This record gives sequence, structure tokens and C-alpha cells, in this order.
Amino acid sequence: MIPGRDSLKTKKTLTVGGSKYSYYSLKEAEKHIGDISRLPFSLKVLLENLLRFEDDRSVTVDDIKAFADWLGKGKSTREIAYRPARVLMQDFTGVPAVVDLAAMRDAMKTLGEDPEKINPLAPVDLVIDHSVMVDYFGGENAFEKNVDREYERNGERYKFLKWGQGAFDNFRVVPPGTGICHQVNLEYLAQTVWTAQSNGETFAYPDTLVGTDSHTTMVNGLSVLGWGVGGIEAEAAMLGQPVSMLIPEVIGFKLTGKLPEGATATDLVLVIVEMLRKKGVVGKFVEFYGPGLDHLALEDQATIANMAPEYGATCGFFPVDDETLRYLKATGREDDRVALVEAYAKEQGMWREKDTPDPVFTDTLELELSSVVPSLAGPKRPQDRIALDRAPQGFAESLNTEYGKIDEADKRFPVKGEDYDLGHGDVTIAAITSCTNTSNPSVLIAAGLVARNARAKGLTVKPWVKTSLAPGSQVVTDYLDAAGLSDDLDSLGFNLVGYGCTTCIGNSGPLPAPISNTIQENDLAVASVLSGNRNFEGRISQDVRANYLASPPLVVAYAIAGSMNVNMTTDPLGKDADGNDVYLKDIWPSNKEIADVVREHVTAQMFSSRYADVFKGDEKWQAIDAGDGQTYQWPASTYVANPPYFEGMSKEPKAVEPIAGARVLALFGDSITTDHISPAGSIKEDSPAGEYLKSHQVPVAEFNSYGSRRGNHEVMMRGTFANIRIKNQMLPGTEGGVTKYNGEEMPIYDAAMKYKKDGAPLVVFAGEQYGTGSSRDWAAKGTILLGVRAVVAGSFERIHRSNLIGMGVLPLQFKEGESWSSLGLTGDEEIEIPDIDKIEPRSNVTIAVKFANGDVKNIEALVRIDTADELDYFRHGGILHYVIRKLAA
Repeated sequence: MIPGRDSLKTKKTLTVGGSKYSYYSLKEAEKHIGDISRLPFSLKVLLENLLRFEDDRSVTVDDIKAFADWLGKGKSTREIAYRPARVLMQDFTGVPAVVDLAAMRDAMKTLGEDPEKINPLAPVDLVIDHSVMVDYFGGENAFEKNVDREYERNGERYKFLKWGQGAFDNFRVVPPGTGICHQVNLEYLAQTVWTAQSNGETFAYPDTLVGTDSHTTMVNGLSVLGWGVGGIEAEAAMLGQPVSMLIPEVIGFKLTGKLPEGATATDLVLVIVEMLRKKGVVGKFVEFYGPGLDHLALEDQATIANMAPEYGATCGFFPVDDETLRYLKATGREDDRVALVEAYAKEQGMWREKDTPDPVFTDTLELELSSVVPSLAGPKRPQDRIALDRAPQGFAESLNTEYGKIDEADKRFPVKGEDYDLGHGDVTIAAITSCTNTSNPSVLIAAGLVARNARAKGLTVKPWVKTSLAPGSQVVTDYLDAAGLSDDLDSLGFNLVGYGCTTCIGNSGPLPAPISNTIQENDLAVASVLSGNRNFEGRISQDVRANYLASPPLVVAYAIAGSMNVNMTTDPLGKDADGNDVYLKDIWPSNKEIADVVREHVTAQMFSSRYADVFKGDEKWQAIDAGDGQTYQWPASTYVANPPYFEGMSKEPKAVEPIAGARVLALFGDSITTDHISPAGSIKEDSPAGEYLKSHQVPVAEFNSYGSRRGNHEVMMRGTFANIRIKNQMLPGTEGGVTKYNGEEMPIYDAAMKYKKDGAPLVVFAGEQYGTGSSRDWAAKGTILLGVRAVVAGSFERIHRSNLIGMGVLPLQFKEGESWSSLGLTGDEEIEIPDIDKIEPRSNVTIAVKFANGDVKNIEALVRIDTADELDYFRHGGILHYVIRKLAA
């Protein structure tokens, strides 16, 4: 950390337990800018960041004063330069980031500069958690077998990451089989108050970060301000570039009361997601306050913070209080750190007491916790909450309106070679998965107790259900073992399958062939129930249409019931040994029973022991020979390849060329997610990516997933816009990644390459909320590699808009009341966007649409380049080009 000039003289010294820490005092700042005591806690963290880095260039005193002005209006148009303390990555997004860093070193060398200038300046932790797939399940050796397959599939990627760990300073890798990045962050990496040395001084300041996964927000529950950014932005942050942002609006979410008997933190977060989506908080901070916080464990707060992307907010922040200290101690943090967190937070006005005055917010909403009821969310959006007692009705409505199969509601289809049949609504996947819930012992213990009680009554899982347990931390296994609950979960098929993101990100693995065949042959709308945070269409499994988010104990219950058509509140789940009906209420544990088991069996020693050697890895990781050297020796690999972004790059940027003679690649409707755009899930044999792999002698069985091949641009660009459920309205009634080239239907990739050969740039048109979902940088990288120069949409999700700019793609927004549909576009038009070199942040630009009959219509669109920094990135051709030129200057 290199501190700024401190024009306001706010630097002070704090002594804690005999140690002295330099810090930048908010109380001292108040002497110059006015009372900020009721500023939201999350904005106090941003304000401290500006005090620390104020240099009268990227951060000015006027930027600092803008926070006091914010209190009067609850909003601001001030652009600030924010520098997070560190960066968090997972391997799906981390591999391409490290590929880019390696390519940047090559580019720097080509420009005649020192490659070692490309090196992380901020600490970076990459957790390998996204590559394990559920190939094996329901057996005692499932974990070991899945790990073996993981290394077989990903050896080239892992060798590359291990090279990066040795080649780059400030770069640590948590090896496979350890946990999920957000849970490892919550339980170990995060400190709430960070410390760093500079010029012989130890500085203390709020722990902050950006992450290459949208659920980085989970650590907001530990009062660590952080959110997801594109891999492109994260790379810039690593290289010392600030995150450019407007001082955000902050929505206060007041919690009162406490959760009722039978309700879980999962039920609570699904209610919050529903409420905040209706409120509309995209691009805003959400901060939780009120007396209800006194009745929420920090693990519950982390569950709520985790799903900030689902409720649309940049973050979901909780202030430091006694519960923060309890959790830090309970997870084995050092006593000196816990003491520093308490002293620092109290000194800086960042500590919440029961009688702390409510902060001033832009707007507020309120929830009485006692009103929360058991719930699910689905079948394809996290905000579509359904109370548990209405779940069968909700599925029936979807069967009618979404899938058009209501006439077959009661029809069953035999499964070849098995003694059971399948029907619409049958649950074929039941997965305890995702850091959202596996970081919370209360719901994991609850799942184990449901399994124990069900086992005692002789209940079993339906034979068509693929069951799995994939915790985000090895500590989960420790406390389930200590409580004797692992055997109970195993007895119902919830054996450990891996420590990582599995079903929640589409790594559910294949369903047994007879089941998959029956689904495909009869076009069945079957379901999954998972304890994750995402359930978008086509995400969980290509065989499963309806996906429902639920708490881990409900996941177990639905595995037993085997169908969404069972009403969990009134229908029996099965019969006991005496033939008596058994209902959910008969096997559901009380809140006290859950709390007692947690208190007895979850210990700080478990955390200290598991994280003592977290970067060491198992024997397989240690055996990888990664080589060394300051630049990477690129092998002939279908996993890792040197990308073409910097080919022909000069030391000075060239003028941005106007878009002329452009063709329409796609016309999309509303809510096109990054799951639709970015390659994800399995690679189909007959897809352009599949054809590419076969041409490189990769057998179909070794295709692996798109996510595992994110380090190879040839694979990824072929999978861009290739989601099986995406609907290009140039071909109404058609699903999948297809478009038209001169009237001929073909895959989007094939058409894009033909247009590139013709010398025609491309434009994509879309509706509202374009780019919602995970922070997938390949949704932007694939877009530019296909030759798309601009995306014109009704509105954009924050991260994807930023990533488009970061790759040199121009995001334009229709004026209110206009859309591609209202313009009568069919996809046969030619598009011109002149004067791009003259655009300014949030200025207007003219789009000329030339129709097939020769008519021309001009419309005005809003340039969604929002800040001066973003404009610099765009004019340089992308943020990575900007960084290289700046470091080479």
C-alpha cells in the first residue's frame, strides 16, 4: 500500500495490545468536511479509502467532501477512484485472468519493455473451486473418484496456475479439493480490518476487495466491503488501477423481530431477494440495519450478503458488531486481529451498538423476520419465490405457461431397464451445494438431522434422484462427522462429492443414461432442487428445465418426496416400518435442537486445523511440475492459449474508427443473462466448439466443460451466444445459438466468421436487463472476438456493461419508449454509428438503420460509458491495452 498526501491531516496512530497502527481518521476528517456520523457504514469504508489514497490527482479533497454532500441528498454524481485492498478469484474466471497477465507480459516484451512490470501490486488469492464435477455420487468413494477425474481433465490448467503462483509476486493459489472461494474467504482469508507495511509503518484500514465472481459479496456479512467485477477489471485492480465508480445510492433494509420456528436463513434470503428485486436496487449498495440484526448469526448475514447479485445490488453490507467478533473468534482468527477489529471499528465510528442511531439512507424498506415462511424459488429465477405450501401449484402453473405440458401432468413414462417411471415435475437432482448455504452450519446441521430422522423412520430417496453433498469447506465434513450426521446423510445418498462449486454452476454431471434418455425422448419437464443461488434456465443441467432454490434440509426432503407435485406441508413423504404416514413435520428438527448441535460440534479448532496449510494442496497438486520463467512457454493446448488481443498493438492508441456497414448478429429479448451469452456447462459434440476440439483429436468423453476451457479463446469464442435456451428473434420460435447470414440459418459463430471474412462489423440488439447474472468476462471477450463492435439494449446489468467497455465494445442504450422491436428490426438491416471518436460519458450518439428496402431511420441512443476512466479504456481498445501502455510509458 502506498498512501497519499493526506492534505486534510487525518493520519493518526491507534495502539492496540501494545502494537501501534497508523490509520486515517474519519473523526479528523469531520473537522474539515462536516458531520458524517450518520453516513451509511458502507460509505464510511469508501470514504476512508479516499482519505488514505488522496493524491490531488486520482483522488481529490473535493471527492472526499462529496461524501458529506451525499448526506443531504442521499445520492451523488461524483465519480471516485476506489482502490480495494485485495483481489479474490476462482479458477474459471481466474485462469483467463492469469492467461491475460501472461499475454500482457508477452506484449510488454514485444514493445521492448520489461515483462516483470506486469505483476500484481495488490494481494491476489485464487481458489480452485469451479472445476470439480459430479460424475460419481451416492457412494463412499465418490469424492476420491471425482477428484481423480478433476485432475485428469484439468492437468494443463493446473500446471499453468501453478506456474503463475511461482512467476507472479503477490499471487497465492488455494489448490483443488479445499473449498469454495467465498467460503474460504469468509472463514479464513478475510480479516475485517486489514494491515500492511509501508515505509516502516503498519497501517490499519478496512478489509476490502473485488472478486472475479459476483458472489464475492458474501463477505459483506463479515463487514468486508467487496463485490464482483469482470476479470478484466480485476486484472486492472491487481495492476494498481483504481476501480472507477460513482458514489452509490445506499438502500437501507431494516430488519426487526426474529425468525420463527421452522424458518431458515435460506427462507429469509429468498424473501429478501424477492423484495429487493421488486424495489429495484441495480447499481446501488444495500445496507442492513435495525434490531433484527441482534437475532441473526453472522453466518445468516453471510447468506443474505451472498445473494446480492440475485437481488441486483452491488453489495449487501452488514456493519461491525459483537457478532462479528464472535465469528472471528469462532473461526480461529488470532486474538490480536479480533482486538484490532474492535478497537478500529469503535474509533472510526464503524461499530454498531443496539442504540446506534440509524444511518441516513437514500431510501429504505423493512421486513419483520417473524413473517418469513419456508420457501423455494423457481423455476428459473432466484427472485420468483414460492411459499412451500404453494410449491405444487407453482410448478403446475409453470408446466402450463412455461412448458406447455399441462395436458400431460399425470402422464408417466417407463425408464428402460429400471422398475420405475418418470413424469413431469419429478426431482431428478437434489444437491446440497454452494457457499450460499454450506457456509452456514445451522442449515447443514438441519439437513443432517432431517436425514437422521428420515433414516430412523425408514424413509429412502427416490431412485431417479441424483443426490450430492458438495460443501464449500472441509470444516463442514469435520463438524458433520463430529455430530455423527455424515452417516445419516450418506444413507440417503448425500455422500461427499467434492469441495467446490458443483450443481450451482452447472457442474452437476450427467444424469444416468436411462433417466436422461427418458427425459429427452419424452420432452419431460423434470426438476432439480438445490441449495444454491442461481437457477437460470439451462444452467443446472441440460436435461432439467425447472430448477428450484431451497434450504439444505428441504433439499433432503425433496429427494425423499421425489417430485415437485408433492405438497410438503400436507402430503406424506412416505411410510414408516409400521405403515404409518410420515410427514415433513415428523422429521423436521426444532430450532433449539439445531442450535444445540451447532454449539456442541462446531469448534474454532476445526477451522484453525483445516486452514493451517491451506495453500499446500494434496499429493496430486504437489506432484505437478510447472516449470519457471518470467514469461510462459505456451504449449499446444486446448485448455490454455495465448489470446490475440494484443496483436499489432502500438505504444500509442489509434483513433476509434466509426462503425460502418455493420450487420445484425442477433436480436434478443429481455433478461438475456451472461449464462445465455457466455459459454457455460457441457460442450455439445455437434457445436462449433465440439467440432474444434474433435479437429484437435480431443475425444468427446474428454471435452470437459466450457468453464474448464476458459483459458482457450478458440473454444470460448465458439461457445459465445451458444446457450441451448437462448432465443434469437431473427429466427422466431427457434432456441439455441443460431442466426442468419444472407438469409441462411447457421450457428452464430459460423455466421460471425463469414461476416469477418466479408469485412463487416457486427452489432447486437437486446431488451431490458442485458447481461444479468454472474460476472463472466467471457461474455464480453467472446463478444469482441466474434467481431461485435456495439451492443444496443434497453438497459444493462452493471458488471457486464463494464466488461464490454473493458474489451472495447460500445454499450448503447435505447431512449425510453424505443426498442429494436418498435423500430421494426428483423436482422436484415445495415447499421452505421458515426462519430464514435467524439463521444463523451453518457452522451448521445446517432444510430443509422438502413432497412432492406433502402429506407434509412436515424435514432438517438445513450452512450453507456459512464465515467472518464471508462472512456479512456474504450479509446485504448480495452482496459488491458490501457494498462500496458501506461506501464510502458
